[in-house]
Amino acid sequence: MSKKIAVLVTDLVEDVELTSPKEAFEKAGAEVVLIEEEAGKKITGKKGETFTIDQSIDAVKPEEFDALLIPGGFSPDQLRGDQRFVDFVDYFFDHDKPIFAICHGPQIFIQTGKTNGRTLTAYKTVRPDLQYAGGNVKDEAVVVDGNLVTSRTPDDLPAFNEASLNILQPS
Repeated sequence: MSKKIAVLVTDLVEDVELTSPKEAFEKAGAEVVLIEEEAGKKITGKKGETFTIDQSIDAVKPEEFDALLIPGGFSPDQLRGDQRFVDFVDYFFDHDKPIFAICHGPQIFIQTGKTNGRTLTAYKTVRPDLQYAGGNVKDEAVVVDGNLVTSRTPDDLPAFNEASLNILQPS
């Protein structure tokens, strides 16, 4: 699989929600690119793991990527305050490109205004916000709505990774 996957991420990401899908995508042959404000910057996850940012948000264009991953933790809430990241996510919704978001990841969707009518899930405290934003919210391990794949917690990672890979490489 020669897919290129953008990952929007910053400090206090839920470590395993980045490492587990990244590993699954890379094992399937995809290129995974970590994007934040500054290329080369080291960020630290909630559990203390460090990650090096590959590209600056200002140096990439969403059309360069085949899919988007948004891991949870406190990272998505920080990123959604920056319009550059919201616009990047917006592009994937507008062009029906695959979006994979877990736990608090879907928080950034609220800023796009594109949750209305979409079926999705997230961490329990995020689900009401998505519902208020017009989403059809489920409490399930993984919810697939077209090219949108969402899950609730790290416990859902096996189902999340499998559903995401199925979107990337349909059988």
